[in-house]
Amino acid sequence: MAWIVLIIAGLFEVLGVTMINKINQKPNALNISVFVLGFAGSFGCLSYSMASLPMGTAYAIWTGIGTAGGAIVGMLFFQESKDWKRIVCIAMILAAAVGLKLIA
Repeated sequence: MAWIVLIIAGLFEVLGVTMINKINQKPNALNISVFVLGFAGSFGCLSYSMASLPMGTAYAIWTGIGTAGGAIVGMLFFQESKDWKRIVCIAMILAAAVGLKLIA
């Protein structure tokens, strides 16, 4: 269960990071509310998962999902570069996260 909650924490992290960009484009109450909800959900789920997962592993997975997810959202929705080198680096981040899960 902790692993599922950790993945949800990472997805909330992606939501929060995405909303930072949206707030920069159009600051309004809805964007700010979703931003706060995203990071509150992210930290809440991370805290819950760290009750039964090692801190280093949980934090690495959480930041990996947030980093890779933020980059992917940027490429899909905010016209950021889709260069193959970026995609390889994102794949390496995801592979490292899977590796940590397998050895944890």
